[in-house]
Amino acid sequence: MKPETKFYGQVKKYFKEFSLIRLENLSLPGTPDLLVYNNNRHFFTIELKVTKTNKVTFSPHQIAFHVKHPKNTFILVQDACLKVPKLYEGKDIRELVACGLKLEACCLGYESCFRYLEALGA
Repeated sequence: MKPETKFYGQVKKYFKEFSLIRLENLSLPGTPDLLVYNNNRHFFTIELKVTKTNKVTFSPHQIAFHVKHPKNTFILVQDACLKVPKLYEGKDIRELVACGLKLEACCLGYESCFRYLEALGA
């Protein structure tokens, strides 16, 4: 099983109050992994990434998506060793590419990330 598939399983477990729609879009490269609907009836997307190093790798299409859609888009990155997710806003994708996990995240840990995303649209 791929690391991102395992990560998605954890996200489903911790974000069970959200409606999560896994997007498998081969016709539109760069589309984020998840379309999410929270309890405030607010839609947003999440790109899931797992890394074994400080570096977070994106395709040019993924970067372009987040640059074009800087609001209501998020990147959830899990360090494969620590298993602690970090949440970044899509607008910060260029800095995330440049700085990797040294870039300060909006949230750290499942509970904090859930609370942050739960408040969207309130």
